Order: sequence, then structure tokens, then C-alpha cells
Amino acid sequence: MNAGAFLGSAKSRLLPASVPFRFFIAAQACHILLWVALIVAAADFTRFRGGAGPALATVHLLTIGVLTLTAIGAAVQLLPVATVKPLAAVWPIRLAFWLLLPGVAALIAGMAIVDVTLMIGGALACTLGLALFAALLAANLRRAGSMPVVSAYGWAAFGSLILLVALGVALALDNSSGFLSDHAGVALAHMILGGFGFMGMLALGFSHILVPMFALSNAPKTSLAWSGFGAALAALVLGVAGALLAVHALLIAACMIGVIAAALHLWLMHTVLMNGMRKRLGLSFVLVRVSWAMLAVTPLFGVAAVQGWAGDGAPTLFGLIVLGGWLTTFLFGVLQRILPFLASMHVTRTSGGPPLLTDLGGAMPLRIHAVCHLAALAGLAAAIAIDSPPLAAVAALIGLGGALAFAAYVAGILKALVAAPVPRSTHKGARHVRQPHQPDPAR
Repeated sequence: MNAGAFLGSAKSRLLPASVPFRFFIAAQACHILLWVALIVAAADFTRFRGGAGPALATVHLLTIGVLTLTAIGAAVQLLPVATVKPLAAVWPIRLAFWLLLPGVAALIAGMAIVDVTLMIGGALACTLGLALFAALLAANLRRAGSMPVVSAYGWAAFGSLILLVALGVALALDNSSGFLSDHAGVALAHMILGGFGFMGMLALGFSHILVPMFALSNAPKTSLAWSGFGAALAALVLGVAGALLAVHALLIAACMIGVIAAALHLWLMHTVLMNGMRKRLGLSFVLVRVSWAMLAVTPLFGVAAVQGWAGDGAPTLFGLIVLGGWLTTFLFGVLQRILPFLASMHVTRTSGGPPLLTDLGGAMPLRIHAVCHLAALAGLAAAIAIDSPPLAAVAALIGLGGALAFAAYVAGILKALVAAPVPRSTHKGARHVRQPHQPDPAR
């Protein structure tokens, strides 16, 4: 699907702005809290191996607070466009949000203060919210047929989400009953399903839509795209099996196949950019390219962590590269594009027609965020390498500055969204019907 087809199909599937943006706002609040929590947990962060406490709360502020909430907000708007099928209804995703919001708060608080009751209650609320999202995701994918590769990634993310939630509940219950024979192995499988399964598959799948849209290019070649999907799925299955069975050979095999999957994906994305009509993609693609570099080295650090070649901090560094280096950096690079794009589809200028995307948000907060984000990641990596909690705290303070800057950028978009005239939307269940003007999302 090229950019024009994407934009044309978007016209009839626009959700009310309050639906995706409530998830984005909550994710930005978690983004700020993440860095605050990391300052508090700096003493335990550099050699973190699991277990309830501030460090575990910090990790989950990133995974379920920032990554998952953002992914849901983006998926409920972008997936119907990609599959050319609208959501069956809007109310379930609203209900999912009101289950996830207190669920995430209770789960994170329970982890931070080591309160098993809060953890179990929060996990159950999150489970219900994620189950509603999974049901909508499955219903949409069942009716999809226009982009089979993207749908395949979506199904892989759906299956990963179900297993991720199941293992998460088991881990929460195990803190009180101790029924798991290998808590650490289940925790590793939980991390693999979250990072490479649910979030990873969504990131890889949506790249087949978003990167061509931003670059004004055609979608990647189907044969290579299927090969990339097959390699990614095989690596995921082997990784989860290796974690649950405690078989290092399976984990090593997962990393080796992961090298192939990453190489195929990066080659496809390189081809899309080379063939695109738009060559200057700005600051957002600086972050995207950094995330791709992190994806490329992720399997290599996985091997080093399994084999113990990189010292005691190798597992923590591996988690930082996966969750912070690849997924979070990719997420913020993409958000710089899709937030003003989605907002612009909901507003019109007083002179008529949609606003320029440069009228929404601001450039300076994005520059500050990019510098702080990358500096914070580098500082955290160095802190892990030399086991320096004070350096981790300083890096987290820099990251906090970046989070506040990005929150200011989102606030600017929301201000424009609230102040501007709102056209009506044609999406089933929406309150408004938008006028048929469409901005260029790559501008």
C-alpha cells in the first residue's frame, strides 16, 4: 500500500480524537514517572535481575505504561486503516482504557512497595483491559485481507499478548504462593513475549505501513516481507521455549535466527527509503535509524548475555537495548509523525482545510527530547557497564528532562486540537464526520 492509498482509506475510519489520545496522554504521564522512578531505583538498576521493588516498577512503567499504552492508542487508529476494516465498535476500547488506567497504577504501586495484593489486583485489571483490546484486535484481523503480511504480524502480536498476560498473572500470583518452579525462567519468557512478541511484532508490522507512508514509497516486496516475518516468528518461538525450558541452546538459536530477521527487516526498510520520493525525513528518522541500529545489535547482545561474555551486567544491558534502545526510540521517532498527523485530521483552520503539520506542536521540545533521550540511554549503558548507580541516576535525570520536553510537545498538539474547529467523523460509533481534506503526514 502506498501513501496515497493509506490516506484515502483513512478517511472513513477516523476514530474520535479522545480515543487514541487518552492512551497517548496516559503514556506520557508514565514516561515522566518512569525517569523519576529510575532515579529512586538507581541503586538496584545496574544489576537488576527481577524481583519486586522499585526497579521492577520502573521496568513496568516502561513496558506497560509507556510502550503498551502507546501501542494500543496507535493500533486502534492505524490498524483499521491498514486492514481496510473499521473497528466493530468504539466503546470496548474506551472501557479497556478505564480498566488499564487503575490497573497500571495498582500494579506499579504494588511492585514498588512490594504489596502482593495490589500487584494481583492491578494485574487482573490490566488483564481485563488487555483482553478487550485483544478481542478488538482479533475481530479486526479476522475481517482483514488487504495487507496479509501486516495482518500476520498482528496475529503474532495477538498471540503474544495472550501468553504475555497469562504469564504476567502467574508471576503476580507466584509472589504470594510460590507455585512456579522456575520464576526467573517464566519472567524471561514474559520479557521476550512483551519485547519481541507483542511490542516487537507490532513495531515490525506497522513499519510496513508507516515507513512507506512517511517516505512516500511503495510497501516492501511481499516475498522478502514474508521471509522476514517467518524468521521473526521462529526466533520468538525458540526464545520463549528456551526461557521456559531453561535450554540455552534454544536461546542461542533464537538469537541467530533473530540476526536473520533483523537483517531482512532492515534491508526492506532501506529499500523503502531508497525508493521513496521524500528523502529528507527530519529528526524523527534520526531516532528511527538509531532504533534500527539497536535492533541490529540486539541478537548479538542476547548471545553475549546467554553465554556470560559481557559480565554481570549483560542481562540488564540486553534489556536496556531491547526496551529502551530499539522499542522506545522507535516509538518516539514514529510518535513525532503520527501525533500531529492524527490531530490534523480532526481540526480545520479558520481559513478552511486542514492545518499544516508544522502548525501543531513545536520543533524545540522535540530537539531537546531527542538529545536527552539518546544521552540518557548512553549514560544508562555506561552505568551498567561499570556498575555505577550514581551515573544511572544522572542519566535518569537527563531522561526526565527529555520526557518533560516531549510532554510539552504533546501539550502543544492537544492545545491546537482543543482550540481548533472540529469536523465530523465518518467512523462507525463516532460523534463527528470529518471533512474530506487530508494532510500529508510526511510533511
